[in-house]
Order: sequence, then C-alpha cells, then structure tokens
Amino acid sequence: MDTRSKLVTVDARTLQNTPDVSAASTPFRALDHAKEAMIARLTGGLSPAALRAALSDWLIHLAAAPGKQLELASLGMQNARRIGEYVVRTALGQYAPPLADPSTSDSRFVGDLWQTEPYRFWQQSFLLTEQWWNAATRDVPGTTRHHENVVSFGARQLLDMFAPTNFPLSNPEVSQRAASTFGMSLLEGMRNALIDTSLQAGGQPPAGLDQYKVGVNLAVTPGKVVFRNHLIELIQYSPATSEVLAEPVLIVPAWIMKYYILDLSPQNSLIRYLVEQGHTVFCISWRNVDADDRDLSLEDYRQLGVMAALDVISSIVPEHKIHATGYCLGGTLLSIAAAAMAGSGDERLASVTLFAAQTDFTEPGELQLFIDDSEVYFLESMMWSQGYLAANQMAGAFQLLQSNDLIWSRVVHDYLLGERAPAIDLMAWNADATRMPYRMHSEYLRQLFLDNDLACGRYQVGGRPVSIRNIRAPLFVVGTERDHIAPWHSVYKIHNLSDTEVTFVLTSGGHNAGIVSEPGHAHRHYRIERTAANDLRVSPDEWFASASQQEGSWWPVWSDWLKDHSSAKRIAPPKATATADSQHEPLADAPGSYVFQH
Repeated sequence: MDTRSKLVTVDARTLQNTPDVSAASTPFRALDHAKEAMIARLTGGLSPAALRAALSDWLIHLAAAPGKQLELASLGMQNARRIGEYVVRTALGQYAPPLADPSTSDSRFVGDLWQTEPYRFWQQSFLLTEQWWNAATRDVPGTTRHHENVVSFGARQLLDMFAPTNFPLSNPEVSQRAASTFGMSLLEGMRNALIDTSLQAGGQPPAGLDQYKVGVNLAVTPGKVVFRNHLIELIQYSPATSEVLAEPVLIVPAWIMKYYILDLSPQNSLIRYLVEQGHTVFCISWRNVDADDRDLSLEDYRQLGVMAALDVISSIVPEHKIHATGYCLGGTLLSIAAAAMAGSGDERLASVTLFAAQTDFTEPGELQLFIDDSEVYFLESMMWSQGYLAANQMAGAFQLLQSNDLIWSRVVHDYLLGERAPAIDLMAWNADATRMPYRMHSEYLRQLFLDNDLACGRYQVGGRPVSIRNIRAPLFVVGTERDHIAPWHSVYKIHNLSDTEVTFVLTSGGHNAGIVSEPGHAHRHYRIERTAANDLRVSPDEWFASASQQEGSWWPVWSDWLKDHSSAKRIAPPKATATADSQHEPLADAPGSYVFQH
C-alpha cells in the first residue's frame, strides 16, 4: 500500500473516531442552543445580548460622568452656533467656511454638486453630527473598550443609513440624473432593485454574474486532481516550461470561500503565473461541507488538509522540500501545521508564505466587534442547529465593516442613479459561497480569535503546545493596505512571534484585490523589507517609514524570492499521478469536483 492509499484509510478512521460534540450536550444546554438559534434567524446572526451589554455599559458610565456630559453639551451648543453662523452667511450671499471635513476614506461628498446649496449645508450638518456622535461614544470614563467600539460602530451604521447621499431629494447627483433622464433613472433603479430582490430570494447569484462559469472562464489553468479524501481534492497543475524548479509550491487556500480566488481568469490567475515562471504548483480544493460534517475539527483540517497534501506531494516529488503557501484562514492553519512540524523535527518545508493571514489575534481590526463570548455562543447555537455556518450568515457582518463601499454606494449607484457596474470575475467568486462545520469554526473562534492560543503558545497539536518560534524555514508574508478582515498591522505581528527570516510585503488593495494583483494591473504598488533572523524587530509604523514604495505587482518579487530559496538545478516536470487504486492515473481534470459543490 503506497503513501496516499494509507492516507485514505487514515482519513476514514479519523472521521469515525471524531468525538460527537453535539451528543455531549445536555438536554438543558440543547434548550439554550435552540432558543439562541431561533433568535439568530431573526437578527441575521448578531447577538442581541452582546449589543445590549455594550449599550448598557456605555449608557451607565455616560450617566455617571458629568464631565463627559458637559463636554458633549458644550460641543452640541458650539455646533449649533456654527450652523447658525453658516446659515446667516449663506443667506447674505457671503462665503461660509466649511464646518467639517470628511475623512480621507469618505468619498461620498467629493462631487462638485455637493458644494452647491442647500446640498453643501446638508452634508456639512451631517458631518458635524458624525463628529458629535464620535465624541459621544468615545472616551467615556469606565466603559470597556470593546463595548465602546461596538456602540461607536452601531452609531456609525445608523448615521450612514440616514446620510443625505442615500435619498433622492438630498443627493444632487441623483436629482440631476433624474431630471436629465425625465425620471427614467429612478424607474431603472426600481427595476434593478426588483431584479436583485428576486435573485436573492431564489438563491441565485447577483445580476450579470451568469457570464462567469467555473471550468469555462474561471479556474481554467490546466491540471489534474491527484488526490481526494473526505475534505480535500489536491490539484497538480500542468507544467508550462520544459524544466521546473525542484521544490514544488503547495497552496492552502481558505475554506471560507472557493479556492479559485487564486485561479480566476487566465489574465489574473496567480496559479497560472507561477506555472509560467517554472514552478510546479499544487493547490488544495476544500470540500463544501454539509450538516453531516458538523463534528469535523480544526485538527481534521490540519491532518486531512495540509498534512495529507504534503504527504502526497512528497510521494510525487520525493527528496525535495516544499514551498508551502497559505491564504487567510489557510495561512493560519498552515502556521499551525508548520509549527507542529518544526516541533516534531519534520523538515519538509523549504519556506512558508502567508497571504493576509493572522497568527496573533490581539488586534484583528473591526471584525473583533462581532467576536466576543456572547457573540461566539450565539454563532455556536446557529451552527448547532444546522451543523454548519453558511457564508450568507457571515456576509452581513463583513458588509457592515465597509457599509459605505459595499452597501450604501451600491444603493445609490444601482437603485438611485439606475446604473449597473460591470460584473467582474472577483464578484463571481465572491458569490460562490461555502459553509464551515460547527466544531471547526467554534474551535477557531474560541481558541484562536478569543483566547489567542497560537500566539500565546497554548495551542496544542497531538497533546503538545506548538510554537511559531520553532519554525526555521524563511517566511514571506503579505499584508494589504485596506484589509478589513486581516488588517496588515495584525498580519505584521508574525515578526514578534518568529525567530527566522521574515520578508514582509505591504501591497495596495484589500483582502482579496490586494492578493489578486497581477503584473500590468494599473495603479498597484507595494513595499517590501527583509528582516533577518537576528535583526531587531521594529513596529509596523517604523517598518512602513523605512520601506520605500515601489510601483507594480508584487507577484514577480515573490516568484524570484521562491527561486532564491530553491535549488539552483532545474528538473523535468514531475508527472501527475494518483493512488495505486487508479493505476497511478489522475482522478480527474482540474478544477475537480469539490469546487462545484453548492
């Protein structure tokens, strides 16, 4: 029996022996879960208890802070006086200086029409109101910082909802567009809204995305499925050069979405680019789990995912180390696997690359607003009732983090202006949702996000704690400037956890667009700096100041880095083979079957 045949046997045995978490729950706890799950269906997965706790904490401490109350009253009277002076000046035909300036990231009021009255007055009054509420929800003596952040975030969401940009009569661009089209733009916007509502109700992808098809114009880089178990398909991509680097590349994508974010259209496929540069590339395609997989654990994802893939690659490309790459959750999992391998003397990794992946969760950005003990218990109850967490049950939280860009700008553009932005491949991928099993996601949220066990050296594999500090393979770490899921300051913390060489890249774009940043893409830039194992670690801001900005894509830099950390001698491309049960023939053509699961 060869290595991969053994893996299939181990796979089945592991799944049979996985503890049944749900069976261990008492009837009383089941009643609690059932109640929470019922509420979750009405709230979109946001815990009312967590929101009430934050609001109560803020209100109690605000009521007990006369100094803060006087400060807010003074600020309110000052704003009222300034607004009055503004009205008088404009009524007399005089120039009125602006009352407030929008933040650099707020592009709602940049148009020239917003500088005409009365629209300028409305937007200035709105910005002053924003400033007052920011002061009211910040620096309240005694309030827990997390609760303060939640209340401030909630106030911002309500204000964004009632911004003058979101209503036809108070948005000059919408009014002008409606007048110039004799109202047809508003009718077209109503039509767009009805179409979107119908598609969403029917579980269909958003309008315009039906032109993108996996295996047709998405995920079309040639390759073969060389291994399959209950959790993954492993794809080996066909070579594009006569000789390749001896050390292959393994990509571990996040299981929260489909793997082909790294193999979108041919022109922006990172996998295709690597193959064309002479790399042998393997990529994991995760199974889209269902209710029967509720008890799959984070350890199952490590064993049946990362370790199984490494074992298969080691049998296809024997005697050569592997460049392991992880994206988002896949990068966090790869960090755990690499640390466990280092602790056990497994030296198969030539390097470790992390794309927008966190290993220290002390500062995970605004996503932390949705993760506390109350919210995690709420999510656990949702998953307990159905066996998994669906992507659409997380989408609302992610959209709220960038509500102006992802919600209200679309309302204005599609429904008030009556226009449609052209569909792109990244939108089609984003609509291709996946699920996460109950046990695994609960462990991830509690052990990593809440308790930060990995960074603190408490996370255990095989009954032993693992340490990222044990990793000796060089690290290549990528953060993105506008990442709202894995903020780059958080990703940068790998410097403080490791004792090996770290090459850190900060690229323009967000969590997805910053990674899908192919050569030739306009308006792209990056910063890069190498920190040797014995160099002093500096803060993220110090790093940013010392790393000069370079124009273009970071992909060529990474490919060259992989080559520099590979053997000088090139080899013939390794043949794609599968298990002995298939007479060493591949199991299927790429992109495989798991990517089509819905």
